[in-house]
Amino acid sequence: MKNTPLTEKHTALGAKMAEFAGYNMPISYSTITEEHNAVRQAVGVFDVSHMGEFIVRGKQATAFLQAATSNDVSKLKPGEIQYSCMPNKKGGIVDDLLVYRLDDAAEMTVDGEESYMLVVNASNEIKDWRWLKRISRGFEVKMQNISSKTGLIAVQGPKAVEALKKLTDIDLGSIKYYNFRRGKFAGCQNVIVSATGYTGAGGFEIYAKNRDIAKIWDKVFKAGEKFGIKPAGLGARDTLRLEMGYCLYGNDINDKTSPLEAGLGWITKLNKEADFPSKAKFVKQKADGVKRKLVAFTLDNERRVPRHDYVIESRRGAVIGVVTSGTHSPTLDKPIGMGYVKAKYAEPGTKIMVVAGSKKLEAVVCRLPFVSGKV
Repeated sequence: MKNTPLTEKHTALGAKMAEFAGYNMPISYSTITEEHNAVRQAVGVFDVSHMGEFIVRGKQATAFLQAATSNDVSKLKPGEIQYSCMPNKKGGIVDDLLVYRLDDAAEMTVDGEESYMLVVNASNEIKDWRWLKRISRGFEVKMQNISSKTGLIAVQGPKAVEALKKLTDIDLGSIKYYNFRRGKFAGCQNVIVSATGYTGAGGFEIYAKNRDIAKIWDKVFKAGEKFGIKPAGLGARDTLRLEMGYCLYGNDINDKTSPLEAGLGWITKLNKEADFPSKAKFVKQKADGVKRKLVAFTLDNERRVPRHDYVIESRRGAVIGVVTSGTHSPTLDKPIGMGYVKAKYAEPGTKIMVVAGSKKLEAVVCRLPFVSGKV
């Protein structure tokens, strides 16, 4: 099991640690609810150094990523970020990812070269690297896996700007959603500060070299002390992302789920000129309509939480789908979940039944997000 550059910080704080994606990660420090509420109401800090980072550069970097990802990379300008996925050849998803358009002076690109950073899920790092290497054949590109050299923390919450602004000369308030800046942060050079979020509460991701990330962690906590800053583990990260309806790879999307089924048609640009794996399948799927859809649902009169792989039935008892994610929402104080159901049951307001052992729990399909983010 691997450690992150911050593992000693977590153990010193008394974190409950567990294996996740091959890493020894903090699940919680106090309680999931307390950490969740700190992020929603003030500011919390996550260690996400387990995530994978790849650099892609070369004269055909854009063309290569157009052929590997579903979104339209050509729309990105330096300093912008794009959420995307890498479809496989069978209509499923290799991984979902973030694409950062670099191409700035700090990256020192050669004339005519394009430069990107891809941020992928930790559990898929090796699989993604091999997949991209195969697709890169025939393209004039160079790839570098910097995952083991890169530390990453996410500082999330409505007070993040106030808490961090004295640590950098970057104007944090001017960083638009899905944009990034590079500069000096907490005394460390060449740090990337981005605003993508996985919580819906606002805030930033801070990418730095492994040797710098512990120093940054300490200075962030010192600066955020008067704003109620708290460390937050993967438990709260999951409840926060689920309240927003964000997909988690391995739960809500995988190598057998179509992005169109998962509600990710908006990142699947079927009219872009470049071809990518399964594009023809998705064109047909869009024309014919999907047979199942990922939906959100609430359990308004229940306390039991829906769990991954619980069967979903119609009110008449027919099997219509399966739960992919579920939790107790600290913000709403009730169980919420997501799952795939047959398309005719996907309309908001539809009543469904979640089978939990011998008990059937009544749920109602709803629109996303479950909460409005900054609450």
